[in-house]
Amino acid sequence: MIGLSESYEDYVARGYTAEGSSLSRRRFRRRGMPIATGPRSRPLGTGPACRLVKAAELQGVPQAEALLRALRFAWFTTDLVMDADDALLAVAGCIDGLDAGRALVDSHTEEVEEAYQRDRAEARDPVRFAVALGRTAATDGPDRYTAPSLVLRAGGRELVAPGFQPFEAADVLVMNLVPGAERLPVPSLEALLAAYPGGLTTAEVARVLADTTDEPDLPAAEDALIRLSVAGGARRVQLGHDALWAAA
Repeated sequence: MIGLSESYEDYVARGYTAEGSSLSRRRFRRRGMPIATGPRSRPLGTGPACRLVKAAELQGVPQAEALLRALRFAWFTTDLVMDADDALLAVAGCIDGLDAGRALVDSHTEEVEEAYQRDRAEARDPVRFAVALGRTAATDGPDRYTAPSLVLRAGGRELVAPGFQPFEAADVLVMNLVPGAERLPVPSLEALLAAYPGGLTTAEVARVLADTTDEPDLPAAEDALIRLSVAGGARRVQLGHDALWAAA
């Protein structure tokens, strides 16, 4: 958890506005993921949501990962003010196997605070070449990794993809870090959706179907998903300007 701001007042002091936030989100559409641009009533601090993820880890890593994904979707596709308890509960309450109320209480404990601050410190200790490449920011003090950054570890080794990197960069890091790994064949659409019961976006489906040698074809993936949905093999949930697809 990078922890960009403790409260919305921090962002207001930096000149952030609800209008600017909406315009910023729209610019991310070029990445292919679902985006909504409805303005929020005000900017929001990120600390409370970060602590909630660390609190969810006390109940299990899968629950925390599911919550983090849900919070990302909520940030980019809703107008929820996600530093407010009711908004955080609304998101956390949708996660199977997570006691949202307990997580919210735990997010205010010393144990969670210490875990959160360890994350923040790690994010603010980037490798030197990340700084040299301009893939860090110093909005609140020391240089920190920008999001998304990948720090991959296996077998006592560590490889870093700082800041936004194309898929191919991460692909090369994984294969260098775990050279004995076997690449799974491209699955059928039905098998892919069955493997991710929480659902996948059109862009994520397109990335998997393209394997590693082709550019993702979002229109073709969406066409295939629509056909599967009409045939009863998938269900579509509106998400921002796109959708989340899951096995029927």
